[in-house]
Amino acid sequence: MCSGRVDMGFVLRAFSNGIDGVFIGACHLNECNYIAHGNYHTLNMVLLFKRIMEHMGLNPERLRIQFMSGAEANIFVESSNDFIKKIKTLGPLGNGEGINKDQLKSRLAEIAKLVPYIKVAKREKLMARLESHDQYDTYFTKEEIDTLFNEVVSYYIDPAKCQACTTCFRRCPADAIISVKGQIHIVDQEKCLKCGTCFEVCPPRFAAVTKIVGAPVPPPPPEDQRAVVRKAKEKEETVVQA
Repeated sequence: MCSGRVDMGFVLRAFSNGIDGVFIGACHLNECNYIAHGNYHTLNMVLLFKRIMEHMGLNPERLRIQFMSGAEANIFVESSNDFIKKIKTLGPLGNGEGINKDQLKSRLAEIAKLVPYIKVAKREKLMARLESHDQYDTYFTKEEIDTLFNEVVSYYIDPAKCQACTTCFRRCPADAIISVKGQIHIVDQEKCLKCGTCFEVCPPRFAAVTKIVGAPVPPPPPEDQRAVVRKAKEKEETVVQA
């Protein structure tokens, strides 16, 4: 398959299953038979994930991409053998870095939940085509990755503003909006991709969706307190009282 099919989630799954190193073989850059240039996307993913590994405390050399053609068996043999030697030197995943199994499992699980968010946040850079090897080391910086995780975006539907119009529910690509007739909508944070669709499509007259950066999301109200208070009705009651 095209190396462009290798998703960040695949690499995470390998490490989560106890694999000590991941080797990705890809066609030479600018030699794509299908003009899709998926190997550029894979290269960018690898460069990004190496920084993420550093952020987790893992040695980034446990992940490698090698460009070669189907006729270059010698390069495949030499590079894969060299990679195996390197991994043996590093030892089992986590051990060489001083991370115990529980810590490692927790860190990998946390990153796995953020993969959709990472893809959205770094979409443009993941799709770019690097022109030279000189850009590899600085394409993603440590400071950039620290900021990425320190300023994670979340979305929250304000119970006082939501009118249950179902716009966000119908447009959410991950079915992360809980919609019950007569009740305000709730964002299921476990399913949310953090793509911002709900924020963008919420009608301006309601402006019920709030973007939260680097802070915890308020808990949703209890189920018995989720009834929608219609703005028109609220206005009528105010007039009657006056």
